[in-house]
Amino acid sequence: MATSKLPVLALPHPLILLPASRFTMALSKEQGEAVLALIEQSDALPVVAAVPITNSPSTTTPPTFAEWGTATRILRLVRPPARNPASHISSLYMIEYPPTERIPSRDVVEKFKHSALRLLDRLAKDAVQSSRKEGYQKIASMLDDITDARAPWMADVLIGSINGEYDDKLSILSTPDSETRLTLATDIFLKQASISEVSKKIASAVDESLSKQQKEFFLRQQLAAIQRELHSLTSNSPRNAGSNNASDAPSELDDDEQHDADDLADLKRKIEAMEHGSEERKMGVREWRRLKRIPQGSVENGVIRNYLEWLTSVPWGQAGIGASPLKDKAFLTNARTQLDKDHFGLEKIKRRLIEYLAVVRLRDMNAEEQLPQVAGLKQIEGTGDKALVPYQQSPPPMLAPNAPKQSVKGPILLFVGPPGVGKTSLGQSIAKALDRPFQRISLGGVRDEAEIRGHRRTYVASGPGLIVQAMRKAGRKDFVLLLDEIDKIGQSNFHGDPGAALLEVLDPEQNHTFMDHYLNVPVDLSQVLFICTSNSLDTISGPLLDRCEVIQLSGYTYDEKMHIARRFLLPKQITANGLKEEHVTITEPALLHIATRYTREAGVRSLERAIGAVVRFKAVEWAEYIDNEVEGGQAKMITDGKLITDGMDKTYSPVVEESDLEKMLGISRWEGEEKDREEVRGVVFGLVVMGQGEGGVMPVETMMVPGTGHLKLTGSLGDVIKESSELALSWVKRHAYDLGLTNARSVDPLKTENIDIHLHLPAGATKKDGPSAGVAMTCAFVSLLTGALVPSNIAMTGEITLRGHVTPVGGIKEKSVRWLTGYHKVLGAHRAHITKVILPWANRKDVEHDVAPEIRNEMEFVFVRTIREALDAAFGPATLAWRRGAVMVESRL
Repeated sequence: MATSKLPVLALPHPLILLPASRFTMALSKEQGEAVLALIEQSDALPVVAAVPITNSPSTTTPPTFAEWGTATRILRLVRPPARNPASHISSLYMIEYPPTERIPSRDVVEKFKHSALRLLDRLAKDAVQSSRKEGYQKIASMLDDITDARAPWMADVLIGSINGEYDDKLSILSTPDSETRLTLATDIFLKQASISEVSKKIASAVDESLSKQQKEFFLRQQLAAIQRELHSLTSNSPRNAGSNNASDAPSELDDDEQHDADDLADLKRKIEAMEHGSEERKMGVREWRRLKRIPQGSVENGVIRNYLEWLTSVPWGQAGIGASPLKDKAFLTNARTQLDKDHFGLEKIKRRLIEYLAVVRLRDMNAEEQLPQVAGLKQIEGTGDKALVPYQQSPPPMLAPNAPKQSVKGPILLFVGPPGVGKTSLGQSIAKALDRPFQRISLGGVRDEAEIRGHRRTYVASGPGLIVQAMRKAGRKDFVLLLDEIDKIGQSNFHGDPGAALLEVLDPEQNHTFMDHYLNVPVDLSQVLFICTSNSLDTISGPLLDRCEVIQLSGYTYDEKMHIARRFLLPKQITANGLKEEHVTITEPALLHIATRYTREAGVRSLERAIGAVVRFKAVEWAEYIDNEVEGGQAKMITDGKLITDGMDKTYSPVVEESDLEKMLGISRWEGEEKDREEVRGVVFGLVVMGQGEGGVMPVETMMVPGTGHLKLTGSLGDVIKESSELALSWVKRHAYDLGLTNARSVDPLKTENIDIHLHLPAGATKKDGPSAGVAMTCAFVSLLTGALVPSNIAMTGEITLRGHVTPVGGIKEKSVRWLTGYHKVLGAHRAHITKVILPWANRKDVEHDVAPEIRNEMEFVFVRTIREALDAAFGPATLAWRRGAVMVESRL
């Protein structure tokens, strides 16, 4: 520099003059005169020190100058016009920084160029004027050719050109070191580029949203106008002037403003029809007011409107419409007839349903008797001074006008039984008997709590739960709701526990204020008749099971299956396959053969499929005979089952014999091996229950092999049944002397002969477990060691204790569950043609009450308390050589 002292020119906040930059600023009158004096005194353009003021101008605080400034050359000074003589305009230009010999490193320069190119590219894209865009592109092309020594100069140029923050520019001005200044400029460029990209993205999104809404609005207006013009042209056309064709009428699918207004008016009318002071009305009014304030094209408008449509479609106060069947004196008779028409057997279940229907009728009659009394009280209160009874300021207590009508709390019925026994169809019959709508919800695989309670409105595409959806479809609040497959509901996970959500639904003390998350209004479910179905009770939680009234549906006997097939299944399949009753006739032996040889289940689904296959086979034969009519002849079927055509004989027999089943259904799956059982030493037959609830007979096989007195078990046995086998063998060893197997009580009969016992239950691929095989295993061990045989027509079940007592069959929870298993075993024994069954003494009452009379007449039931009684019943009273003089000694602590 030529001089070390320069006049100072204060730059008001927030002006900063950076190196290699120039700008024009306004000067006060005093500053202008001072600059003018400098210009007149010097031969060249004067140089001043442009120092920025870092604080805002104020009358109380003095100005604060920055520590660094810029050596600036004044290029031009413009005098003020006559109308504004108090200011001058000057153009300032920075000269240079103090000379430095340090050149920035290559790495710093490359980072600077990369950040600068990114910023210039963004500025070029955002530039509106083409000249600015071309200028940014030229500067970007110069960056590649610039040397490392000139890189700080380029940084000064770019910093002065962009619209950056004041603090960033002041930091650049305060950094004389070239490399440090490049690093600082790199950070500033990266920040500015990021800010520009985000701002552009946000602005683009906002503009796109606004333009889309505006465009949609205008297009819809134009479309409505075009449709109105087209309709008017069509209606005024001379060709259509005299026609009243239905196609000329406006379609209900037209997106017209009038239709939208009608929908809104319908919503308003439904909200006004709600009960005054109710929660649903308050919520509806509040959301309606919000809907009117929000623009029609917004997303929130659609969300609120969808909510109001759901809110107004739920039947808040509607019960039965029209004449109620409960007022009919023949109501119970008609209900009983309806149940007998739809189902065969199931007398115990029908009796429980008739009890519920009787309670519903009596409660409805009592409610009607109370209505005249309440109406009289209201009439007396409303007459005022003309009333016969003077009006009291404190009238007798009455029900609040908004209190819910006292109604019958529907029981929570839980039908438990194997598949195909009629659980779902029972619910439909109840709905028919009550003349109520019927809705079904399948809970199998439901794993989200929101499926029951509904999704909250904060989620996209949210909606109410399955319960509210079913109520909307029913249109009444006293409908019949079937919760199907409740035992297959999903377990607790991160979506919640749907089983726990059902606790409120199935609780009669709580479900009158069921809260759906979507509606957020209490929903009354107290008048809903809930019917649940399940195949098992094992997977149902304890609290949920406690809220249900369990009704067991066991399997059908062969006699019941024959009646069901004749009355329901065969006519249904004949109609479904396009035939008439005279076209197919299945004989009794053939139908019994289908039930015993081709199906083996507790229900009748497989039986229906087999009958359907037979009917379809006959349908093909009948169609072929009809299609093969001889020309000029007329096909007809005569009474003997022959189809005759003129000219040639064609025979068609509608009768299905037992011998015809193999070509229709193939080889039978069960060849009756249970009827061909033989008496073998060490083999007895126990009663078992299959996985789907059907009963059956399984042999318990034992064999002696050389060994050291151990017990070997095979057949995929569980821990409980293994313990039963050990109990049975221990009891036999303890009583070996009494049975005549040893000569002393302390002798082990297995070690005496150096043998092992191998016990096997067939069907090794099937898991077997449960406390009901102790009696059968004990009889098998006794038969093996004594050589006595158990007749093949005898089957048994029951668990034993170490002291020799026989306990009831089945599970370990409660007696009703245990007997469910026992009853299925009795039915399985009947299907297997067992004539004598040995059961625990504790199950004798269940047999008398639950087993059908035809089964009790065909089978002999022997109830035993101890193992000795079971052995006598299995082998015969005098078969085993008991040592009568033996004295039993039982030690007690």
